[in-house]
Amino acid sequence: MTFTISQLIDAIAQQKGFSRKKSKETVFTPIKLFNSTLESNEDVLISGFGKIWVKDKRERKGRNPATSGDMVLGPRRVVTFRCSGMLRDKINGEK
Repeated sequence: MTFTISQLIDAIAQQKGFSRKKSKETVFTPIKLFNSTLESNEDVLISGFGKIWVKDKRERKGRNPATSGDMVLGPRRVVTFRCSGMLRDKINGEK
């Protein structure tokens, strides 16, 4: 099941008794903080959950699937996530 932002906002509103507007602020405030932190090339570390950081990818060879021709994919930056050991253990049913 996919958990959308709208569902998250509704769940917070229901569980905490917040208005939908207050719940929306509650959800988007950390997202905005994460975005600005990542834009400034800093990592986001959430204890017990994981680490989010920006990684630089080099230029690489690729293939155009429409023409089957070779092409060069330029360098780019991607957001990467690695879950914490605690979360991984919970997912795997370990203590």
